Amino acid sequence: MTVVSQSYRSARRVVLVGIAVSGMLSCSNIIIGLLAHSISVVATGFEFAGDTLASSIVLIGMRVAARPADEDHPYGHGRFETLSAFVVGVVLAAGGVMICYQSLQAIGEPHAPPGASAAVALVGAIVLRTIMSSVKFRVGRRLRSSALVADAWNDAVDILSALAALTAVGLATYDPGRFLAADHYGGFVVGIVVVITGIRVVRDASLELADTMPAPELTEEILRVARSVAGVQGVDKVFARKTGLQYHIDLHIEVDPALTVAASHAIAGHVRATLKRDLPWVADVLVHVEPAVGSG
Repeated sequence: MTVVSQSYRSARRVVLVGIAVSGMLSCSNIIIGLLAHSISVVATGFEFAGDTLASSIVLIGMRVAARPADEDHPYGHGRFETLSAFVVGVVLAAGGVMICYQSLQAIGEPHAPPGASAAVALVGAIVLRTIMSSVKFRVGRRLRSSALVADAWNDAVDILSALAALTAVGLATYDPGRFLAADHYGGFVVGIVVVITGIRVVRDASLELADTMPAPELTEEILRVARSVAGVQGVDKVFARKTGLQYHIDLHIEVDPALTVAASHAIAGHVRATLKRDLPWVADVLVHVEPAVGSG
């Protein structure tokens, strides 16, 4: 099994646990919210339902991305992982708009204040979401998985929205006469936070789909390793594009112009092999050989 396959398998395990947790929280918060007459808790429950859908999209994207390269996809299927992150962002933004709309419906109508069970449900959600968000961020950043990091942001925003809902429920329970509408506004705040997070996820995924260069520290690693290979007198250009969990590199190296084509080709092959060996996040390297300026 390749390193990439193992990475995808680890990421999928985390996502599967997240789906189970989101499904449980969705059902419990919707049911408790309805029984406790809390718009905020019901809104949070529907947000968790969206999380279940979003994580399922991430899981499908990872399964497709793990497929090996073929004739139609010579760079592999890794972009499906980034595409799934983009779809998660769209789902989040759309879901946030719906939560905002539903939360403000019937805002002036009298109804019973939220029960204590509403607060209990939200506290439980905050605890579970904190754990899942931490795990997903840690694994996603280690594997350089944009989809898993997007899913982690999804969980992180749930913590903020649940805190907003908890505040609203607390106010409505403390003084229903003055703060009953706070429960509705709490649901609205949940929706706004979800929309903002969705836009952020869409932006990050779009940058990867547009072949944005990696962080400067990664580029420096490529340059350092390439320059360490015997026969390389300099590196003229370096380009990188992210496909799933790894990068494909285009590299222009400078060699002694007096070398034969065969010798220059051998140096290029050594550069490619060294980069793939020393940098696990490099999927493949296309090396262009150029004569060193001022040599010969």
